[in-house]
Amino acid sequence: MTASKPLVGVIGGVGPQATAYFLDMVVRLTDAARDQDHLDMVVLDHASIPDRTDFILGRSTEDPGPVMADDARRLAAFGADLLVLPCNTAHHFVEQIEAAVDVPLVNIVDETVAEVARRVPGLRATGLLATSGTVHAGVYQRALAAVGADCVLPDEAGQAALMRIIYEQVKAGRPVDLPALTGIVADLRERGAQAVVLGCTELSVAAADHRLLEADRALVDSLDVLARRTIERAGARVRG
Repeated sequence: MTASKPLVGVIGGVGPQATAYFLDMVVRLTDAARDQDHLDMVVLDHASIPDRTDFILGRSTEDPGPVMADDARRLAAFGADLLVLPCNTAHHFVEQIEAAVDVPLVNIVDETVAEVARRVPGLRATGLLATSGTVHAGVYQRALAAVGADCVLPDEAGQAALMRIIYEQVKAGRPVDLPALTGIVADLRERGAQAVVLGCTELSVAAADHRLLEADRALVDSLDVLARRTIERAGARVRG
């Protein structure tokens, strides 16, 4: 690729539907008047990558880290100038991925926390809706602490309901229990969250399908943030 047109490499398939929604977001959010104004991208939709949450929680011995690191090498060999990984839980393994290549990675966790801090001056507390793997890994807790904010998590029942939404509904292609999801958001707000992060890209799928971001400006969708930052890092403009 020419220096003026970076090639974006997508480590995808985690999960497949979230990857498809990410690509659609990038296209829709790019300020483009013709085909040539859009990003050049190569997508490795590697759906058979071992489950990230199962490994983090010790329910599986299949380590997805080396698999994703190898995918990063494959994309780098193809000529990718920057990498994106549209999965929050997978960012537990980001050090392995970054150590495998010299290509920079747009970090969905760091970019999302930066967006929350931008939207909420004097940020003190942010709610997090994420897989149990992401919660256990602590990637958002550390990023929020770095900007001086606490992380408000669902209670045990709320987290269990959230995992059902992610795994048994969105990933399984079944209808989403929207009242349960909005109820968890409301609970985090009542407990002091000034904003609530959709820190799982399956929840981003649900938000897009039900237009949740239009109805609630305090929701910050990590996949939407990643799409916008990818466009900017690739040298294009985000549609106003």
